[in-house]
Amino acid sequence: MHIRTAALAVAGLSMLSAPPRAEVTRFEVAGAPEIVFEGRSFGEVGRYERIAARATIALDPADPRNALIADIALAPRNAQGRVEAVTEVVVLRPAQAFRGNGTLMVEAPNRGRELAGQLYNDGAANGLMSGRDAGNGFLLRQGLTLVWVGWQADIPPGEGRGAGLRLEAPVVPNITGVSREEFLFDNTTSPVTVTLTYPAASEQGATLTVRGRFEDARQTPPGLSFRFVDPRRIEIARPPGFDAGALYEFTYTARDPVVQGMAFAAMRDVGSFLMRERGAANPLAADGRVTVDRAVLHGVSQSGRFVRDYLYLGFNEDERGRRVYDAMLPHIPGTRRTFTNARFAQPGRNPTPHGDRLYPADQFPFTYAVTEDHLTGRRDGLLLRCRLSNTCPLVMQTDSEYEFWGARASLLVTDTRGNHIDLPPEVRAYAMIGHPHFALATATASRIDRCALPVNPLHAGAPSRALLVAMEAWMREGVEPPATRYPMRSQGTLVPAEGLYAGIAALGYRGAYGPAQLVDNSVMPPAVRGEYTVLLPRVDADGNAIGGVRSVVVEVPRATYTGWNQRSEGFAPGALCYNTGAVLPFAATRAERDAARDPRLSIEERYASQDDYAAAVRRAAERLVVERLMLAEDVDAVVSSARADTLARLRR
Repeated sequence: MHIRTAALAVAGLSMLSAPPRAEVTRFEVAGAPEIVFEGRSFGEVGRYERIAARATIALDPADPRNALIADIALAPRNAQGRVEAVTEVVVLRPAQAFRGNGTLMVEAPNRGRELAGQLYNDGAANGLMSGRDAGNGFLLRQGLTLVWVGWQADIPPGEGRGAGLRLEAPVVPNITGVSREEFLFDNTTSPVTVTLTYPAASEQGATLTVRGRFEDARQTPPGLSFRFVDPRRIEIARPPGFDAGALYEFTYTARDPVVQGMAFAAMRDVGSFLMRERGAANPLAADGRVTVDRAVLHGVSQSGRFVRDYLYLGFNEDERGRRVYDAMLPHIPGTRRTFTNARFAQPGRNPTPHGDRLYPADQFPFTYAVTEDHLTGRRDGLLLRCRLSNTCPLVMQTDSEYEFWGARASLLVTDTRGNHIDLPPEVRAYAMIGHPHFALATATASRIDRCALPVNPLHAGAPSRALLVAMEAWMREGVEPPATRYPMRSQGTLVPAEGLYAGIAALGYRGAYGPAQLVDNSVMPPAVRGEYTVLLPRVDADGNAIGGVRSVVVEVPRATYTGWNQRSEGFAPGALCYNTGAVLPFAATRAERDAARDPRLSIEERYASQDDYAAAVRRAAERLVVERLMLAEDVDAVVSSARADTLARLRR
């Protein structure tokens, strides 16, 4: 027994003294923890405190888990032969750690910004991460420990609390190559100065083209010109004859690519450090133990796409072969990923129905299960790598209806030819029917210049809160969450674009949607080599989609809510607006709808009184509670909101 004890002691000493394979080598906290939200207490959890820090990671380029990072083998190294990067980190933790629920929720920032507070807490922009605005306090009342890790290297350094979090990744010197920028101004300002993602190596050979819509041929008309202000900026003179929605494409020889793919390793290594490091450097460790035992990775829109990319590239396995995040919650990514792990990457690019369509941010594989790309014969899936390492998380993907029009969402539940596929058992998908890409809790139906119809104000807070609670029960107790609620080909709720909204002339739908294309980026400009089948949600007689999670305002409607909106005159008409949906109110009376030749029943034909309407809303809300798609605590607020006629001003 003594021999065995001695052997274990020696083994322990060797583990402590062995050089780290790859880890957070420094975690530097900026000052003492600060009590935030003006000392507000959140139920039994109590108060929260905020910690700002900088984490340094050091990667071995030869490790297979790092070797797939673009250009890491060419990056400068430290004295130990590692490639370093520094990420900015913010931690919100219960001031009394034992009052937390043990779950670490890491949000990948969206362009450096925090969005979880807006989604779950009905709060203000960056209010949660800054410690200034807790909103309704939902995430804090749950007892979550919240962390944000900067991952985007092309965000400029900020000043003061609430500035965007960023990654300081190394630059690869003496490397040049072709880079392409696309600009959509949505105004007519000329000349206009724009910033390039990478500095120009030379002014020679640079070109600028313009086209009114993506489908048009690129042109170099009289009046179109550019000049270099400096290696990072050009001034564009815009030609007559093109409206505010024209697309400008600039191609040039760039230099000094950033090893942007280290973003994935930063999210991996900081997450693993916070979950497992028992030393004093970890702000989530106390008395030799870590105060969290489960981890969730969350992202919204661009950062939701980053979460899908992180999973696909195999980064949920840390360098010691351990699973990092137990669950993932990508919100509104559709079937896109990011243009991050590449030379001259541009992670901020956002493929939409009108712009940014040729960037390699939404290519096959589109879904979690392994499927075949019928255009290339390639087989792949988002879960393929984590299956091989046994590090797959539970996944809940939530999309708005916009993602079907702007982000090829149907390919989440079909193969590339449009045939139905089943999601893997550890994946659930929920479509927020009638919702735009993202709206604040305070949003109202309003008009913006680039869109033909009033923009859709529906906020996804209530279903998102319920699904987060369901994810916690699934992750911790094995309680199955609600079944997938997503338009499906097998259920007849995914259909081609032809004939949608045929009877509702006032919507003016012309069959537009964002296609899914096989793009060849080996040539410049990139070339489309084929298209995949994209389907759209089937709609009911009111023009409201079916097949997903229908909120009470869609289930008990007073308007048609769409996930798409057409661009208006002067802004590339005929194309679709990016990220917005539309709202078209029902007529107030039968006479009004007859005069407008509107096939949709009027308000007076649907509801005998305001009380009748409110009662129908309450019944719909209570059904959602039973289905675990709404929390009981949200019912009264939803009913009160529904009673308020948010469309009255619009009708006038």
